[in-house]
Amino acid sequence: MKWFRSALLALISVGLLGLIAGVGVVSFVIHHYSEDLPDYSQLQSYEPPIITRIYAGDGRLMAEYAQQRRIFMPVEKIPDIVKNAFLAAEDQNFYDHNGIDFTAIARAVVVNLKNLGGDRRLVGASTITQQVAKNFLLTNEVRFERKIKEAILAMRMEKVLSKNRLLELYLNEIFLGQRAYGVAAASLIYFNKSLDELSIDEAAYLAALPKAPNNYHPVRKHDAAIARRNWVIERMAVNDFITNSQAELAQAKPLETQTRRDNDVVDAQFFAEEVRRELNRQYGGDSLYQGGLTVKTSVDPTLQMAAEKALRDGLMAYDERHGYRGRIANLKDMDAWQEGLEAIAIPEGMLDEWELSVVLDANAQSASLGFSGGKKESLTLEGVRWARKCLQDCYALGPEIIRVSDVVKVGDVIIVEKENDAYVMRQIPKVQGALIALDPHTGRVLAMQGGWTFSASKFNRATQAQRQPGSAFKPFVYLAALDDGFTPSSRVLDAPFVYEQAPGDFWRPTNYSNKVYGPTPIRVGIEKSRNLMTVRLADHVGMEKVVDYATRFGIADQMKPLLSYSLGAGETTLIKMTTAYGMLVNGGKKITPTFIDRVQDRDGKTIFSYDRRDCANCGTLIRWEGQRAPSVADERAQIADEKTVYQIVSILEGVVERGTARKIGEKFDHPLGGKTGTTNESKDAWFIGFSPNLVVGVFVGFDDPKSMGKRETGSSVAAPIFSDFMEVALKDVSPTPFRVPAGVKHVRVNATTGRPPQPGDTDVIWEAFVAGTEPNTEAFAHSSGVLGQRVVNAPDAFDDVNGYEQFGVEDYSDGYDPNNTVDVYPADGQNTSEDNPFSYFQNQQNQNTSNDERVIRQSAPSSGSAPSRNNEDSFSGTGGIY
Repeated sequence: MKWFRSALLALISVGLLGLIAGVGVVSFVIHHYSEDLPDYSQLQSYEPPIITRIYAGDGRLMAEYAQQRRIFMPVEKIPDIVKNAFLAAEDQNFYDHNGIDFTAIARAVVVNLKNLGGDRRLVGASTITQQVAKNFLLTNEVRFERKIKEAILAMRMEKVLSKNRLLELYLNEIFLGQRAYGVAAASLIYFNKSLDELSIDEAAYLAALPKAPNNYHPVRKHDAAIARRNWVIERMAVNDFITNSQAELAQAKPLETQTRRDNDVVDAQFFAEEVRRELNRQYGGDSLYQGGLTVKTSVDPTLQMAAEKALRDGLMAYDERHGYRGRIANLKDMDAWQEGLEAIAIPEGMLDEWELSVVLDANAQSASLGFSGGKKESLTLEGVRWARKCLQDCYALGPEIIRVSDVVKVGDVIIVEKENDAYVMRQIPKVQGALIALDPHTGRVLAMQGGWTFSASKFNRATQAQRQPGSAFKPFVYLAALDDGFTPSSRVLDAPFVYEQAPGDFWRPTNYSNKVYGPTPIRVGIEKSRNLMTVRLADHVGMEKVVDYATRFGIADQMKPLLSYSLGAGETTLIKMTTAYGMLVNGGKKITPTFIDRVQDRDGKTIFSYDRRDCANCGTLIRWEGQRAPSVADERAQIADEKTVYQIVSILEGVVERGTARKIGEKFDHPLGGKTGTTNESKDAWFIGFSPNLVVGVFVGFDDPKSMGKRETGSSVAAPIFSDFMEVALKDVSPTPFRVPAGVKHVRVNATTGRPPQPGDTDVIWEAFVAGTEPNTEAFAHSSGVLGQRVVNAPDAFDDVNGYEQFGVEDYSDGYDPNNTVDVYPADGQNTSEDNPFSYFQNQQNQNTSNDERVIRQSAPSSGSAPSRNNEDSFSGTGGIY
């Protein structure tokens, strides 16, 4: 037996040597691959990039911003049913191993050997700890070196990180398809549920996804998805996470995913984009896309929906007034119309409720339409009556529509909408616009629609478009005049005005009607949007003062003191103009428009609040025993006299009651005010309107400014949009009067003359006066004249021989019939829009004026001195006709 003992010793020696060699090799491998391992200690304080979520004022989700759609969920908040599903599918021995599961490795080797040559996929043995190491610290490359590093890291991580921390990292980091990272995001995306709402079968489906989400897509790979889900359910039962009966019931359920419902998300894309830009400016891209901010905005979903609908309806109404521009396409092969229709790309700007269709047949009374999927419907004459042919770039229209076949032909691809059980033809408007609504007391923006659709154009016309406001600017000229001593009853001469802008360059603004009206109260000047009165007032008080008011109210940062700017020639944005009107409504208090109410970081800590005021005596609830209520200081700066500001508000109420926006006044019994605005050739149409607690701005115009056509003014284009919006905004709101500040007296006057009423007067209103300036006071008597009621020199056209010609304005002090209007140079003037401040007369040296006109012309001596000019932008001395 000696030989046996020798052989055994030799064998043992060889084994020991092999073991030593193996240990040495393993030690060498571990040492070699440990040299460049990533630092895993960072995982102790790791905060994964998570979604920033934007919420509307009512708490509903509005938008999400993230590089990875992830909602971080602490492990203690993750339900056991979810954790157990992943443990059963991925690592049933998770709480027992030290990072590597050797039992699972052995089992995987056996199973994979049995499956050699088959078509079943290989079984893995990576633990959750190894997957954390791979996902956080390594790459996904399939190499032996990576697996060695993964195993080394897993064992080391187990020594410094708790099992729960490792599981938390895994369940929040794992990719589960559909751009979802982590179980919380996946639960919302696949089932529209929070984690605590998931059933066994739903949790099992999520646990089936980590290996290959695309292989188990709930729709495209439905059968494979159910098979994998049921396997996870089986593993849950085997590991005693659920009972066999629970497993059977769960496996029998269909796989039903549910995307987020439309009514779960507030559709306010222009608003959300403005919030995104603000967050990016304040906190940077990393915080926005990875920081998991929670942002509560000021948007009111009801008002936002109303804003979107009102603007779109208004743009469509304008577009349809200007005719039909034609079909989307025409299909030649009508035998394959379904395939041809489905090949047509959806036009940019097409609304979700609109449909593409192809005309299958057309006659006088109707057309047969084919839709995607083979559906067929009819289009009647009523559905195309608006579609008169667009002529002359849509400034003219073809004949009225009396036959459907005059509009559409067989093969035409058109857009239609089902409305009241009948189809109506639609087209995407080319004109654009915006609507913004805000709280005039705080500046909180409650609704904003920046264009037709966000998908067609992300350019926000409420905040980014620089446009001329036209007559919407006039109230600030009149406010400067009121602060300069005028009253709403002060009369200004509405008569021709000539201004030399540069040597030989004369500006002659006109009223919309191309007529003059004589001495007219300031109130009427605003209500009827008189250009000549406005220019005369601005020239009197000085454009420097007007610019000061425009700056105070935030309309413009750098406005030149040009007289034409008194009629709204300077550019601004809709949000600035609307905010400025808000400061009129609130009594002249400075406000800044805000979109964000509150921002919280990923831990719920508030890092921004729009209202940072301290509330005295606020805090613990106490019993009221007659003590003073808590007070919050008003920190808004007073930028104008609240009394004269109220006078402007009162006058703007008159615009709605009697002036250019009277159709709005006829529709509502709520106190409302506002002002129209239209620029040269109707390139811009505005209406800024308000109630005591809401201010709304509307703008309509082409992105590449061009005329919108005759009679397309602020009154006809923008005001109806405001009206439609306010129908929703004022629903169930009790009428509330505007607050009258102390020091204002209301006195009855004749609305036409501004004078105290006479017996028999029917046109009588309550006028707002600053106390001490009302009728029967010395101040009123002092201001009872007519600004401009005197003969002054004015340059008309320079003649080298005869010098300047002199104009005189007839004295209307003996009475003036406002209905007996006077044409101003009828042969030479241009007809302009209601608020058009930029209608110029031709610069002719000699203009023929009939004898019956009330503009009197006299020759001036050639030796007369010319008016003085301070610079090319301002004119002084005897140069203006008041």
